[in-house]
Amino acid sequence: MLDPHALPFAAAVHSSARPALRLTWDSREASPDVAFVALPGEKMHGNRFVEAALAAGAPFVLTDLDVERAIRVPDAQAALFTWARHERAKNKLVVGITGSAGKTTAKSYVAAALDAQFMPVFNTLPAIACFLIEYGASAKPLVVEMGIDRVGEMAELVDLVRPDVGVITTIGATHLEALGTVDNVAFEKGHILRSVTGQPIRSLVGMQAAAYFPGVDSYGFGGATFAGQELEVTPEGASFTFAGQAVSLRRAATVQAEAAVLGLALTQSAGIPLNEAAVRMAAVQVPGGRYRVHPGRYTVIDDAYNASPIAVTAALDALSGSPGRRVSVLGRMLELGETERALHAEVGEYARAKADVTYGVGAFAAELGERAYRSVPELLAALLHDTQDGDVILVKASRGISWTPDQRAAEGVGLDTVVAALLAGRKDV
Repeated sequence: MLDPHALPFAAAVHSSARPALRLTWDSREASPDVAFVALPGEKMHGNRFVEAALAAGAPFVLTDLDVERAIRVPDAQAALFTWARHERAKNKLVVGITGSAGKTTAKSYVAAALDAQFMPVFNTLPAIACFLIEYGASAKPLVVEMGIDRVGEMAELVDLVRPDVGVITTIGATHLEALGTVDNVAFEKGHILRSVTGQPIRSLVGMQAAAYFPGVDSYGFGGATFAGQELEVTPEGASFTFAGQAVSLRRAATVQAEAAVLGLALTQSAGIPLNEAAVRMAAVQVPGGRYRVHPGRYTVIDDAYNASPIAVTAALDALSGSPGRRVSVLGRMLELGETERALHAEVGEYARAKADVTYGVGAFAAELGERAYRSVPELLAALLHDTQDGDVILVKASRGISWTPDQRAAEGVGLDTVVAALLAGRKDV
């Protein structure tokens, strides 16, 4: 329980404030078990929603307002972060994971291997703070996904999370509108490998990222410091061995196998039996949209949550090893700055080399696929008409909205609707 009367910072606590099970910065999630934190936002302050949270039964609200059940402080965000650091200090092993691609996959396998508490989908500063407050005192390790899209953000995240282990999965062209170059991406993400407390931090990087961080231990296959052996990837999944332990992952490709090697490397150093970790990892299911394979009359690979050049090429590599006719369905990748057209063209050329049929949709559709469509409905009509039994269809694009420097909205393509339509069109589902 989160007790408002036992806080690590000075506050005026209303007499009716009571303990909560969870915290949220979204007033729509407030309930008799979920307290509300009123934070400043890009468009409005959370104080506007304090009354709504109280009406929903929130046990307390962290705010600068003098209201019922308030934990009243001058700065709710600073108080939240102070609380988070206090609770995080109670945990013996915190793993922080970042990278241009593969963060969520790595988080899922590491958490399973260590039998850890782990961050849900959101990885913003407030989300991570709430997670640390709720689980910092847990006897289990914590695994925190740490994504950035601006200069200085990783330093802020590291100061909050203070990981004992810092991991970088990959380095590539992501968020270039704000970060500028791939070298800048590496520099900013590299903060996760540096201690802010003076205590030693263990650093690990994936093989793809190793060139950016000479001297840092690597994980994966081949010449990695911590290397899996005898990797075999088939349509049914991936298998390999690590330190003599056999590992089998259903419906997995090389990216998932690399994440499992990372999990085993951390398991080994934590003194956890490798066989127990292997069993837990075999049951991992990554969230929807992150290379989730749906086998059937034709196979759909749902990788539609987000996209960057490095993530798309990795997915295309996995697709290329599939039996049957290989089909790529690609949409726009966001936040690539002035080089976006060239980067889309490079990805499209790679798709043509790895897939038998290539579709593109939205902006840069012609660069991404030989069969180009301006809108998702136009794409769907053609794709559903052309799909054959035995096809393996990869669906990948950025989704959501990215703001360009002149404040025009650059919209991603929501290809999750394509995945849903393909699955609905299969009689075996």
